[in-house]
Amino acid sequence: MKFPRVVKIHQHFPDDKIDNIALTVEEQLSKAEIRSTVKPEMRIAITAGSRGISNIAEIIRSTSEELKKLGAKPFVVPAMGSHGGATAEGQKEVLESLGVTEDYCGVPILSSMEVEEIGKTEEGLPVYMDKHAWNADGVIVMGRIKAHTDFKAPIESGLLKMSSIGLGKHAQAQAIHTYGVHGIRDKMPEVGKVVLGSGKVVFGIGIVENAYEETAVIEAIPTEKIIDREQELLSHSKSLMPSLPVKDIDILFVDEIGKNYSGTGMDTNIIGRIRILGVEEPSEPRIKYIIAGDVSEPSHGNALGIGLADLTTERLFRKINHQAMNENVITSTFLDRAKIPIVLSSDSAAIKAAQRANWGVEDEYTRFIRIPNTMDVHHLYISESLIPEVSKLEHVEIVGEPKEMEFDENGDFKRAEGSF
Repeated sequence: MKFPRVVKIHQHFPDDKIDNIALTVEEQLSKAEIRSTVKPEMRIAITAGSRGISNIAEIIRSTSEELKKLGAKPFVVPAMGSHGGATAEGQKEVLESLGVTEDYCGVPILSSMEVEEIGKTEEGLPVYMDKHAWNADGVIVMGRIKAHTDFKAPIESGLLKMSSIGLGKHAQAQAIHTYGVHGIRDKMPEVGKVVLGSGKVVFGIGIVENAYEETAVIEAIPTEKIIDREQELLSHSKSLMPSLPVKDIDILFVDEIGKNYSGTGMDTNIIGRIRILGVEEPSEPRIKYIIAGDVSEPSHGNALGIGLADLTTERLFRKINHQAMNENVITSTFLDRAKIPIVLSSDSAAIKAAQRANWGVEDEYTRFIRIPNTMDVHHLYISESLIPEVSKLEHVEIVGEPKEMEFDENGDFKRAEGSF
């Protein structure tokens, strides 16, 4: 069996970003329709989630400073459902790991898992809110707006999700996740609408990142415009997303999966697989076989997302912390994502197996792509057979000449320390 030769490419995506975070926040909060919602002496809770949003600590600090200028008394509340071990201490630690600390932000962080039931959706689902936020004079819902990894809808990850699963803590997360994807896709926005209609939310702050995970948009949004504006910003966010250079792929080799790359281990928006019972798979990209080579160290053995692959290696399999992975996937209810695929001895053995099952395609013409992870698809290797197609793309730069795949004595890709 012969492996296809590969060549390295660089993909260049739109990279517009905000250079001055503090100035942008100041400009946004100075808008008349925003400034008028803040009164002197108001105690205002600012939501802070568990995702690694670029510049989030600075955005929170700058927001707090602008609120203080208006005479308000801001504080931060963790808004992350059941993350952080579903404990007050754990959620505060999550924020600290993201740089959101009391010292840096200049405001208290009030962390509690206690909630108040503030109403019900039209279907009768209870709606909860963090006790500290509910007892405040107002709440600013802050969060990143982006494509969700579990479903496609007009509202995905954003301010309504922060208003519902985030502010509702473990109680709301359980209530919504009980319904599986129907819960987060359909019930989550309805819960969020109840929160927005409670009179407690003074405004929202939506954040959008570019393909390089840099802050591209910070926008203060009046409460009554959040639903419509979130949909518009979601479309904008999707237009900035990175993607693989071609839509039809025989074999995709992913060097590492991990929770630090995506909550699903591999970003479903990149690989075109969701694997949730009853949820239609994306139409593209169309990938015959995905190989997961390893799991990242920051994942501590939580290999959630391994079930999105068709083949893996003994190296990855030996690192799996089944307890951590199983707890994560059972909580989400999306069990297929933790199913163990075929385990091969090495990277080369996994590629050989995939090529063996790639019916009707001669080995050297395999449409092969190798990426370091699904967060970084800017630098990757493609097979020689893809060069004619990829060379026509204006955003792609081909680096060097095609060469043979290089494996070590164990049959694994030779990896230079700190490089791909």
